[in-house]
Amino acid sequence: MAGPGTPAIALLSKRKIAHSIHPYDVSPDAPNYGALVAAALGVAPDRVFKSLVTEVDGGLTVAVVPVTGELDLKALAAAMGGKRAVMADRAVAERATGYVRGGISPLGQRKRLPTVVDSSALAHPTVYVSAGRRGLQVQLTPTDLVTLTGAATASIAAA
Repeated sequence: MAGPGTPAIALLSKRKIAHSIHPYDVSPDAPNYGALVAAALGVAPDRVFKSLVTEVDGGLTVAVVPVTGELDLKALAAAMGGKRAVMADRAVAERATGYVRGGISPLGQRKRLPTVVDSSALAHPTVYVSAGRRGLQVQLTPTDLVTLTGAATASIAAA
């Protein structure tokens, strides 16, 4: 698509969900990437979330956690009613979502995967998630994020 269009942005527009697009320039290979993205956007790091594709008991699941934290795989498995969670293979994640690593959005995925959003998102008026391309974030309310993804909310970020 030309311009900033991605399936995530198309979904937000189609559903008439209030959002704003925020481009940034941070190398995807930079150490402490999440904190650098938050700094580039000029927002607190706990408002910027990353989408991680995982496997819970063999089924793909998306975990949405703050960029500065880590995913608690045991907490994710419990939130999904499963026994074991592991990070999904990069190629599997890219194929299932239709996005590339560093640009995986919880929105507008090729196949809508079960999603769990860390409950810390609910403490903010708006949050930032990938808009479906490296260097592009979308800001929306956590309620809209949960509704559009059909997500469960749980404490899945490692303390």
